[in-house]
Amino acid sequence: MSAPLPLKEAQNRLLALAPSLPVERRQASEALGHYLAAPLIARRTQPAADLSAMDGYAVAGSGPWSIIGESRAGHPFADIIAPGQAIAISTGALMPQGGETVLIKENASRAGDSLAALGDPPEPGRHVRRTGLDFEEGDTLLEAGDLFGAAQLALAVGAGNTALDVRRRPHVTIIDSGDELDAGSAQGVTHKIPASNGAMLTAMVRSLPCDTSLRGPVPDRLDALLEAVGAAKTSDVIVTSGGASVGDHDLLRPALEQWGAQLDFWRVAMKPGKPLLVARRGRKIVLGLPGNPVSSFVTGFFFLLPLLRKLLGASQPLPRPIELPCADSLPKSGDRHEFVRARWDNGQLRSISQRDSSALHALARTDALIDRPANADEVKAGTYVPAYLLENG
Repeated sequence: MSAPLPLKEAQNRLLALAPSLPVERRQASEALGHYLAAPLIARRTQPAADLSAMDGYAVAGSGPWSIIGESRAGHPFADIIAPGQAIAISTGALMPQGGETVLIKENASRAGDSLAALGDPPEPGRHVRRTGLDFEEGDTLLEAGDLFGAAQLALAVGAGNTALDVRRRPHVTIIDSGDELDAGSAQGVTHKIPASNGAMLTAMVRSLPCDTSLRGPVPDRLDALLEAVGAAKTSDVIVTSGGASVGDHDLLRPALEQWGAQLDFWRVAMKPGKPLLVARRGRKIVLGLPGNPVSSFVTGFFFLLPLLRKLLGASQPLPRPIELPCADSLPKSGDRHEFVRARWDNGQLRSISQRDSSALHALARTDALIDRPANADEVKAGTYVPAYLLENG
C-alpha cells in the first residue's frame, strides 16, 4: 500500500485533472458567483466628464463671486462661467465649463447671489472628480479568473458591460452511502443515523454556481454503488461520502474499477480526512470523501470546493489562510497535516476541545481551521497562526 500523499501534492494532482468547461455568454446580473472567462474591459470612461465631489459652489477665479446658475446631478449648467462667477452645484453634478474648483457649503458665505469664502479660497481642482478618475475606455478592469461578485457587478455595469463570458455551471452528483444511514430522522433507531453528509455537501457545493443532484442513502452493496455512479451520466463531478476506507464493507474502489474509472490517488496525509480517493472516467472526476462528517466537511473544503472553482475558471481555486492570534497553546503536531477546529473568541482563535471526526455540534461551532503542518513545533498562547475562515459563525 502506497504512502498517503502530502496535502499540497494531492490538491495539485486533483486540480490538474479538471477539464476546461465551455464558455458561455451571460447577462452581468446572472454571472454572480462565477469567475470571469475573459478580461473585463471598460467600454466607457468613468467619470465621463469632470464632476463635483461635494455639495457647494463651482467657482472661477479667487472671489468674491456672483452666482449665475446651478448644476444638479443629471441637470448640468449649460453656459460658461468666467472669473468672478460661480454656480451652485451638488455632489455628482457636471462641472461647468470654466469652473476651476468647488467651494463647499461649510466654507461659503452666501448673501443672495453674492458668494465669498470663509477663510482662504480653495486651491484649483479641490473637490473635483476629474475625467477618468476611476477608469478610462479600453482599460482592463478585471482579469480572467477573477471572482465576479456584487462589487464587480457594479464595476461591470458602470463600465458599460451588460454581458460577460463565464464557464458553464458544473453539474455535481453527491452520493451518500452506507447501511447505517437513514433518509429520515432515525429517531428511536439505535443502529441508524440520519444521512446528514449529503445535505451538508450539497449546501457547500451550492455556495458556488453549480447544479447538484443528491442520491442515496446507497446501501453497502457493489451493485447499488455501480448503479448510483452509473446514473450520473451528465455530471462533471461525482462526490461520494463514505466507503473510501479499507474496511470489509468499503466498496467504493472496487465499484469504481468495475465501472471503468481510473484511480489517480487514494489517501492524503491530513487529519481529519486521510481516506480520500480521486478517480477519473473520461471527463468525469470522482471524489471519494470520508464518511465521518467532520472529515467529509474538511476534505470538501480543501478538495471539492477548489476543484469546482477550477472548473469554473478561478485563477486561485485553493483557499488562502490568514494569520490570526491563537488563545491556546498547541502541542507539537504529528506526522499528518492537521486542521484544528477553532472558535473566534474575543479577538482570538480558541481551539475546540472536541476533536472526534463525528462531532457535528463541534463542527457547527467552528469558525476557523487552524493550519498545523506535519511535525510543526509547539505553539505558545498568543502566537499568530495561519487559519482558514469558515462561514459557520
